[in-house]
Amino acid sequence: MTSTATTATVSRFPKWASNFGVQIIAGLLAGLVLGLIARNLGGDPKTAPNTLVTTLGLIGSSYVSLLKAAVVPLIFTAVVSSIANLRQVTNAARLAWNTLLWFAITSLIAVTIGIVLGLVFQPGAGTGTAAPKDYTGKSGDWWAFLIGLFPSNFLGLSATTKGADTSTLVTSVNFNVLQILVIAIAIGIAALKVGKAADPFLKLNGSALAVIQKVLWWIIRLAPIGTVGLIGSAVATYGWTTIGSLGKFTVAIYVGLAIVLFVVYPILIKSHGLSIKQYFSGVWPAVQLGFVSRSSIGTLPLTQRVTERNLGVPRAYASFAVPLGATTKMDGCAAIYPAVAAIFVAQFFGIQLDLGQYLLIVLVSVLGSAATAGTTGAVVMLTLTLSTLGLPLAGVGLLLAVDPILDMGRTAVNVAGQALVPTIVSKRQGILNEELYNAPRNGNPFADDSTELLGEVSNENGSKNDAGDPDSQRELANA
Repeated sequence: MTSTATTATVSRFPKWASNFGVQIIAGLLAGLVLGLIARNLGGDPKTAPNTLVTTLGLIGSSYVSLLKAAVVPLIFTAVVSSIANLRQVTNAARLAWNTLLWFAITSLIAVTIGIVLGLVFQPGAGTGTAAPKDYTGKSGDWWAFLIGLFPSNFLGLSATTKGADTSTLVTSVNFNVLQILVIAIAIGIAALKVGKAADPFLKLNGSALAVIQKVLWWIIRLAPIGTVGLIGSAVATYGWTTIGSLGKFTVAIYVGLAIVLFVVYPILIKSHGLSIKQYFSGVWPAVQLGFVSRSSIGTLPLTQRVTERNLGVPRAYASFAVPLGATTKMDGCAAIYPAVAAIFVAQFFGIQLDLGQYLLIVLVSVLGSAATAGTTGAVVMLTLTLSTLGLPLAGVGLLLAVDPILDMGRTAVNVAGQALVPTIVSKRQGILNEELYNAPRNGNPFADDSTELLGEVSNENGSKNDAGDPDSQRELANA
């Protein structure tokens, strides 16, 4: 005889404690307190750190290392998959060119806004902090950046060796993100040209992308712990000066994000004869999820869904443009943020930037935005921008201390832009389903899904789009 017992699951913590946003705030507060404690325990945080300072630094640097480790496979698999989706698009070359052109145009506008705000807010000025000892004072090099676009080997690897003699030699291996992007584009185009023979490779690549996305979700869930280490280490090292400067930096970033989202995007929408209200009501479900999840890649299924179902972009084109945008279209992470961040780091360490370096910031943001990744774009672009300008890389750890707060707004703007560009291109090319774009929402996350309205958005073979799968949406919402 079998008896069945129903046991109620009792949570050890209140429901609010499991909220990701609450955990991030708790991590920030804990890092602030631990950083102040560590600063008062004695010892020089830079030359002779105490145990708590060392521990906080280790936690923070380990989390950043996890994020960086995911960059290479994510960029490669996502870019190859996006290009492969062009097989389903009519007039693929023209649509691809127009998509990349509008990616660049919107990035140029955003980075210009970022530079202006950096100069107006002066977020890093007046700290009196000297540049790190390992800072050489070398300025940015245009030719070095352009030459660096061309890969010297298949993996985009470079090795550096340090040490005065053979007994102390240390060799480190680094990946050049822009070179990996070039390699991924070349392989994706080659797969298109090969045709059916490339199907097994593309299927393997798609599976690898899904696995990498899952791992990235796990890393994202560790963000509260990483935040404790990053903010704690920054406070212990730089003290209250850091708190004030980072506060001004955060305000400057959010002002820039608000200008792009609520001024620039509406102007572009209106100038193409489309309703601003319909755009925002259509894209808002994805923007909300992007704000909470802090991941363009994680929000990708929903972004693609609203781009097709609410904004009327044909599915075949959306399946190329939106995934490509999730890894390369980052007005928040790759334009506003690196511009303000570079100016902040220069001001923080008392380094003067010249006109050539400001122009280099623009070039790196417009071209380098293609090297961002949907969950680590800020880390990649910050490192890329600072290294190209010859600024101290110590600024990376400093700014990542407040990154969780910034990343929510950055990702929301990224997602909005990733839906905006396909909509604009579709309108300009005459393939936008305007009846679906203007369909009443009636308080629902998606427009009326009647067969008549969907029309052109459906696949030729009528296949189901994974982006609209309810299970996928529940997994994203609960992740």
